Amino acid sequence: MGGVPRLRAYQDEAADFIYERDRSLILASVGAGKTAIGLVAMEALLQDSIVHRFLVLAPKRVVEHVWPAEAAKWTPKTRVAVASGTAAQRFAAFASKAPVVVMGYDNLQWMMENALHVSFDGVVFDELTRLKNASGKRFKAVLAGIERFKVRIGLTGSFTSNGLEDVFGQCKVVDQKLLGRSKGAFLQEYFVLLNRDYGDWAPRVGSLERVMQRIKPSTFLLEPGEYSDTLPPLRIVEMRCNLNDRAPYEKMKKDFAVEFPDASAVAANAAVVTQKLQQMSSGFVYDSKRWPNPDKPGKWLTSQTPVWFDTAKFDLLDEVLEGNQRASTIIVYNFQEELAELRRRYPQLQTLDDADAIGRWNAGKIELLALHPKSASHGLNLQFGGCRMIFLSLPWSLELYEQTIGRLHRSGQKHDVWVYVLLTNKSIDEKVWAALHDKRAISDIAIEALK
Repeated sequence: MGGVPRLRAYQDEAADFIYERDRSLILASVGAGKTAIGLVAMEALLQDSIVHRFLVLAPKRVVEHVWPAEAAKWTPKTRVAVASGTAAQRFAAFASKAPVVVMGYDNLQWMMENALHVSFDGVVFDELTRLKNASGKRFKAVLAGIERFKVRIGLTGSFTSNGLEDVFGQCKVVDQKLLGRSKGAFLQEYFVLLNRDYGDWAPRVGSLERVMQRIKPSTFLLEPGEYSDTLPPLRIVEMRCNLNDRAPYEKMKKDFAVEFPDASAVAANAAVVTQKLQQMSSGFVYDSKRWPNPDKPGKWLTSQTPVWFDTAKFDLLDEVLEGNQRASTIIVYNFQEELAELRRRYPQLQTLDDADAIGRWNAGKIELLALHPKSASHGLNLQFGGCRMIFLSLPWSLELYEQTIGRLHRSGQKHDVWVYVLLTNKSIDEKVWAALHDKRAISDIAIEALK
């Protein structure tokens, strides 16, 4: 049967919460249907002339692929213009009569410089965590014109994914009354200064619960339990391997440098060595070089040449794919050389940059789809094309990790979702995996405080 689908009961409640408030935060896990909730609430606000025009800010790929598709499904009578592409195309979207304009966060400064925000009185921040940095250029661009938006809606599934400090900026753009106007005052009240030289702060005991209680009146928490019956089970499996040759890894860990027959890799500091150790957990490391740019005095040219010394993790990947009988699978990578090796091993591999990749994946026409967490983390619907995902290497960010899994484990998925995490024993992989679990614990405490 055709027609416009109806929201589920928990989604309807969230949409009502938005309608009844000028400022609202919707905290919902991946797959809960935040876009649908937002669209239905926005349409009601527009129809009742509470808001005359909405601006939606979202990650670029979500702007182009998710909001137009979801709007056609849930609110077909409300026109949505996509402000993406060339400057002329973006200007045309703003000049249109569409009551909803969707634009990427990357164009915020351009919009403010051209004063294009003045025709809107409502704003939706999709994946609000993109504005968690209160000192960032995007944040400052939004704040400069925020008073024009009398209705402000924040949508996110990862409010505290990297700690309590993330919360301030997100709350400030939605409603400065929630946690105040000053980041310094917020830190003084809820944190202890550990190192003034490095600006190192640690939350006071009980501060997370206090902050969550303070924002509770403006926050709608959509717990997984309320819609878990609509999702199939999520099964996460650790798969481990040992490096065949640990010597290069141990050398880099100890000396911040390692020599190979035809190349060398050097880490300038602890942050760089951490990244290089993660590369080496996958069996390679970049030999990075830089030299003065002859055409631009004071500038440098750089090169990165991958040096391979082990294939253990990619051999493990082969085994997992064989064990799954070549079923449609998403492979998550973090480094370009990992993608290059995937292409060498699997000629059938596709990425989101390939023509109509999302449509072909959901139609079951792609066997292997490679994703980077930063390009595939928010809003993309990939649940119709498969139910298997392999993390070749992990991101440090809990937000990216959970949102990436959420491309498959979301409403509409009909099968159990299997996520395989490939870990190299006695390597930094284990530290990244442990850090993700620690951040998950912080997020759980925040949710509990909002109940």
